[in-house]
Amino acid sequence: MNTTFFSEMLQSIADRSRALIKRERREPAHERSAGIVEQCEELLTGRGEASGVALAQDILARYAELTTGPRIAFFEALATTFGHDRTRIDRAIADWKQAPTADNASELHQSSEPQRLELFRRLNLAPGGTAALVRMREQLLDAMAHRDDLGVVDNDFVHLFLSWFNRGFLVLRRIDWSTSAAILEKIIRYEAVHEIRDWDDLRRRIDPPDRRCYAFFHPALVDEPLIFVEVALTRDIPGAIAPILSDKREPVEPQRAKTAVFYSITNCQRGLAGVTFGHFLIKQVVEEVSRELSRVATFVTLSPAPNFADWLRRERANAMSPAFDEDDRSALGALDTANWWRMPELAEKVREPLLRAAAWYYLRARNGRGLPVDAVARFHLGNGARLERLDWLADTSERALRQSYGLMVNYLYDPDYIERNHEAYAQQRAIVASSAVTRLVTTPTREIVAVSG
Repeated sequence: MNTTFFSEMLQSIADRSRALIKRERREPAHERSAGIVEQCEELLTGRGEASGVALAQDILARYAELTTGPRIAFFEALATTFGHDRTRIDRAIADWKQAPTADNASELHQSSEPQRLELFRRLNLAPGGTAALVRMREQLLDAMAHRDDLGVVDNDFVHLFLSWFNRGFLVLRRIDWSTSAAILEKIIRYEAVHEIRDWDDLRRRIDPPDRRCYAFFHPALVDEPLIFVEVALTRDIPGAIAPILSDKREPVEPQRAKTAVFYSITNCQRGLAGVTFGHFLIKQVVEEVSRELSRVATFVTLSPAPNFADWLRRERANAMSPAFDEDDRSALGALDTANWWRMPELAEKVREPLLRAAAWYYLRARNGRGLPVDAVARFHLGNGARLERLDWLADTSERALRQSYGLMVNYLYDPDYIERNHEAYAQQRAIVASSAVTRLVTTPTREIVAVSG
């Protein structure tokens, strides 16, 4: 049974049952179910499955019409009205203490679940329910910018999404010029690293023989990519993005390529933030490319450094910062000059001090949780990559100069060491880096694992 047939069957059930609900719902019942919260309570009472599907669809449709204020009120109700049943928990605890049996353990487990989880499961039965819940969570994240008390609702969304979107349900598809226009339009819209200017620009990224694009899809979100990666086949590890994106570049014959470059990785669904696909995507793309092109043995990224400039500005303002000495601090003052990177003498003056500061940033700088401050670094190091090289003025776009002073980074994915690197980072917060990077920081630290290269 394919997903399209299944979706159509659910829609048919919902359409038939909606009429039944309307016939059953006379004025008193209508008054009890006037609000979405009341409808949610009704959904949890255990109506028949067919009418439950229709009711779930009606709830999601009414939710979609809410404006910001009523939507936040609905989130508040999810946090309070549909929380834990304290009476049931107390009873389950007492029964477990009196008789620690398997049945009592099961009841204790079930009673500890907030009612929100079951509500979300039942809402998910509606046609398009999964997509609607992903959008709901995206709106919840917006509300949480000012409402920390809604975090309990978000925790439950993440708990369910980790199950619903686990690797076993994901389908890897190659995106090329023959892919449906609906998907290609979304690739253009979602691209978050290097803007796709138009259809010609998109074609240059996915159609030539030395270009690849892969995306993960989920059966419940038809034609909605979850995450995608753009790949360039090259002879060597690139040190700048312009040659990869240039419309005048010389194509490389795939059979002559030795390197696969992941130069853009984009998560498409903000409502799935915190549900990790990147590790599985990169690993599977490595397998796909290796199977197709046996000469490709090097897998690297060409990654942005979106947090570097903000960090460097803070450190320069801190007279006690250990990130650089006084000579480097003085040289970095040239960054305050407009268009400094266009002036050869000024740019050369800044080059080495900035690279030394960047090495400190990647190898030493930590956030409040003891993790690297750079979000992209956390992603790749957590996936088992090695910090391979810092690339000077690798991206001179306006955004990159503002965010990173043009710095980009190569992370190396060595299939033989991915798991080992991942464990070193996960267990010890150790950063595996090449000697080319570690030697830029003179004082050693046990949190840095240097390797030759």
